[in-house]
Amino acid sequence: MDQTNFLDVYVEQTPNPETMKFVFNRMILPNNALDFPTREKAHVSPLAANLFEFSFVQGVFIMNNFVSITKTPYSQWEDLTAIIREFLKSYVAAGEKIINDPQLTQQIESDDPVVQKIIDILDQYIKPAVEVDGGLISFKSFDEGKVTVELKGSCSGCPSSTITLKRGIEGMLTKMVPEVKEVVAESV
Repeated sequence: MDQTNFLDVYVEQTPNPETMKFVFNRMILPNNALDFPTREKAHVSPLAANLFEFSFVQGVFIMNNFVSITKTPYSQWEDLTAIIREFLKSYVAAGEKIINDPQLTQQIESDDPVVQKIIDILDQYIKPAVEVDGGLISFKSFDEGKVTVELKGSCSGCPSSTITLKRGIEGMLTKMVPEVKEVVAESV
């Protein structure tokens, strides 16, 4: 078997019990992240639209080498993981389209040195940890000491995200950027 073409998908739990992370052994959406919290928003991604055809799929987040899926509350992961894993593996192996427009996301940069420092800290220290859990944190704004971020993927609706936001992210940013007084999350 040619190992360079071998495709595998494994499953990881996330801190959000309603969301599971399906990880590929290769990039499927390099340097890009798209969040589809509803079926209506999935029209820009054929993969997400196909996943929403499953009645138990409530949300889809696609990034780099993984897909995080949020299930409906009445369904059980032990009944779903094999179905989703096989679907994802077949879909990607067949070379099906992940997104319609690869330019859907953009890199945020700022001329304000405080804002740029916040973005750099988020990118360097916080984003990698959040990605491990199947989510994404994005900078939205900084105004009068308050940093507003957006939580996507498994972080959206996660019971522990408020604790992580206040104790972890806010703690780090207030120590590293004296101008920061508070960090809040904007709902998607």
